[in-house]
Parts: sequence; C-alpha cells; structure tokens
Amino acid sequence: MSDPTLFFCGAALAALAGFGWLALAMDTHWEQVHGAAPRSAGAVRALRVAGCLGLAASLALCLMADHPSMAALVWLMLLAASAVAVGMALSTRPAWLRVLWPRGRSAAA
Repeated sequence: MSDPTLFFCGAALAALAGFGWLALAMDTHWEQVHGAAPRSAGAVRALRVAGCLGLAASLALCLMADHPSMAALVWLMLLAASAVAVGMALSTRPAWLRVLWPRGRSAAA
C-alpha cells in the first residue's frame, strides 16, 4: 500500500469534495444547486467544517504520498485544479454538486 498514485487520487477527490462543500455553504451556490430548498444555520456550519476537513484530508494524503516539499507543491496544484473544476461545474452543471449534500432536495425536485 505504498503506491503514491492512490494517495494522490484520494487527495484530488478530497480537494474536489472540500471545495464543493465550501461552495454549497454560500447562499448563491446553494440556490444554484438546490433551488429554494431551505437550509439551517447548522447546515451552513456543517458544510464549512466538511469543506475544511476535506481540504485538510487532501493535504494529509499528499503528505502520505511524497516528501513534504513535493507534497506541498502537488497539494497547491490540486487546490487550483479543484477550485476551477467546482467553478466550472457550478457554471455548467450545478446539479452535479447535489451528490455532496443531497438533503437539500425540495419536494418538487
């Protein structure tokens, strides 16, 4: 289990999920993804915590895959790519982010 490829793939998925959760914590992006479905202040807090934990997990997985200087470089590149990917998903297919927080579905959806 010393294959760094698996750690880097996990880090990429964790970064994508982390930025997705942070985006869903914002009112505008929540409405893009879930419409008028209500959300509580606790859900906003949970989304922010999940986002931060996702980004921290991404860093931890990068550190497990390689030495710290290379891991930090790869992590920063993953952050940039993940932020762009979430932004593009929000602009073209916002419903894809429902996978990250499905509780916001309204009765009409």
